[in-house]
Amino acid sequence: MPRNTSINADIRDARNELGARLRELRRAAGLTNQQLAEALPMAPSKVSKLENGRQSPTDDEVRSWCRVAGAEQEIENLLVTLHTLETRHAEWQRVMRGGQAQVQESVAKREGETRLIRSFQPTYVPGLLQTPDYARTRMEQNARVWGKRADIDEAVAVRMRRQGVLYETNRVFRYVITEATLMYAVCPPEAMLGQIDRIVSLSMLPNVRLGVIPFDTDFVVAPTHGFTLLDNRLVTIETMSAELNLAQQQEIELYGKIFESMALAADYGRKATAHLTKAARAIEKRSARRQASE
Repeated sequence: MPRNTSINADIRDARNELGARLRELRRAAGLTNQQLAEALPMAPSKVSKLENGRQSPTDDEVRSWCRVAGAEQEIENLLVTLHTLETRHAEWQRVMRGGQAQVQESVAKREGETRLIRSFQPTYVPGLLQTPDYARTRMEQNARVWGKRADIDEAVAVRMRRQGVLYETNRVFRYVITEATLMYAVCPPEAMLGQIDRIVSLSMLPNVRLGVIPFDTDFVVAPTHGFTLLDNRLVTIETMSAELNLAQQQEIELYGKIFESMALAADYGRKATAHLTKAARAIEKRSARRQASE
C-alpha cells in the first residue's frame, strides 16, 4: 500500500507549528528548558521533543505549560490546534487502514449531524449529487491510489444512501462547481450525461442551491482545491488518499469567505441549467467524434 507522504507532511508541519508556539511561550516567560521542565514537572528531554514537533502533548500538558508560562489566555487556541492535529492524524490512519465503504459511513454520520452544507468543487461532482455510475468511477480511481478495491460495491451503495439527506427539508445545501467539472472526462460519456441529468434534477429541490462558474470567469481566488463546510464547525478537504478536517475558527472563517467568493462568481437557475445543457451537448459531440475515429 502506498505511503501517504502528503498527509504525513501535513501532520508533521502541524506538529512543528504547535511545538514552535510552545517554545515561544516558554521563551516569552523567560524560562529555560530545564526551568520549565522542573515547574511542570516533566523530563527536559520531553520538553525538547514537544517543542521540536517530535511528539504531541496531551490536553493537560498544554494547560500546565500555559499556566507555568503565564499564558492562560492561549490555552483554548492551543487545544484547538492540538485537537485539529489529532483529527488529521486519525483521518489519515482511518483511510489507510479501512475500506472505502467505511469512509462513506463516516461521512454519512457527519452529514447527519449537519444542517448547512456548503461545498465548492472545481474538479468532480460532489458526492451527494453523484449517480451510481459516476460514483463507481470515482471509487475505482481512488482504489488505484489506496489499493482498496474489494468493497467498491458497498461503498457506492453507502454513498447512494447518503443522498437521502437531500430530501430532508430542514437541511440546506449550497453547491458551487466549475464548468470544467462538467467537461473533465473522469467517466464514460454516457455516465457523465446521466450525471448531468441528475444534477439538473437535484438542483430543483427547494433546499438545494447549485451554482456553476463559467470558463471565462475571472476568479478573485484561484480554485486551488475543493472543500466542504459543515455548518460553521468543520471544513473537509479531500486529497488523493485521505481527507483533512480543519476545525480552527480562523480556518472555518477563511473557507467561509472563499466559498462566498466562489458563490458570487457562479451562475444560478436558468443560467446554470444552460451551462449544464451546453456541457451535455459538448460531451455528446466528443463521444461521436471518438466513435467515428474507431
